[in-house]
Amino acid sequence: MRVLVSGSHGLIGRALATKLTDSGHVVVGLVRGPVQAGEVRWDPAAGTMDASALEGFDAVVHLAGAPIGEHRWDEKQKDTIRRSRVEATALLARTLAELAHPPVVMASGSAVGFYGDRGDEVLTESSARGQGFLADVVADWESAAQPAVAAGIRVAFVRTGVVLADQGGALARMLPIFKVGIGGRLGSGRQYFSWISLADEVAAIIHLLQSADLVGPVNLTAPNPVTNSAFTAALGRAVHRPAFMPVPTIGLNLAFGAEMTAEMLIGGQRVEPAALLASGFKFSHPTIDEALRSVLAR
Repeated sequence: MRVLVSGSHGLIGRALATKLTDSGHVVVGLVRGPVQAGEVRWDPAAGTMDASALEGFDAVVHLAGAPIGEHRWDEKQKDTIRRSRVEATALLARTLAELAHPPVVMASGSAVGFYGDRGDEVLTESSARGQGFLADVVADWESAAQPAVAAGIRVAFVRTGVVLADQGGALARMLPIFKVGIGGRLGSGRQYFSWISLADEVAAIIHLLQSADLVGPVNLTAPNPVTNSAFTAALGRAVHRPAFMPVPTIGLNLAFGAEMTAEMLIGGQRVEPAALLASGFKFSHPTIDEALRSVLAR
């Protein structure tokens, strides 16, 4: 395949590009900065891109977007999070729809934040949209890809959970704390944590590119979500340290703000990858202990 990847410099994009290239596929990055060999430039903020450079790709994987959890959610940051997803997706979808030779499939970035904070309710791709800032952003993010859908491109929305990797993302920020034995649950610890290893995330994206029946929302989460308490206990075991230092909700509110705390830290989703499992996808790391052992063995 010839595959165009936006967000190719990010955690998932880098790993995906490497796996695709190692498997004999041709990968071209869609980037905002200076262009290197094997890359195409676009400017989502200005609404510009070279449409002719997008002709002839077999598949597009759209992963670009400002980080959700790296900065406190003031109004400016929330606007950046939303615009970097919705406007960029709309530009890419419109451009692909107008090509003489559009791709067969587009895997468009999304997130389990679509479901909102749902307690211990089991959530699949057929579950309704939740409430909150992230749910609104994800709904608009997915809607922005409709021009590609209308043009007959098979569009799959990769509703990703927390991706576990030692070189980036949430786990990389947690590891130093847990390795010195001062990690612990957040708030009550009862909130569900839907996760996926980076290796399974990459494998699942490639699987859906090659699976003609996968269309619409596809949950990219491991089949065994865990509570925050169970996750922190597993991480403590993995680094051979105790994990008994809980962070109270009031402390999280002071550090991150009440809205971000409620949606990202003490809220959660119990998500199951129903579509992936039905399509025959096999997880390399179906349990949290297996995933953490694999990540930390790197």
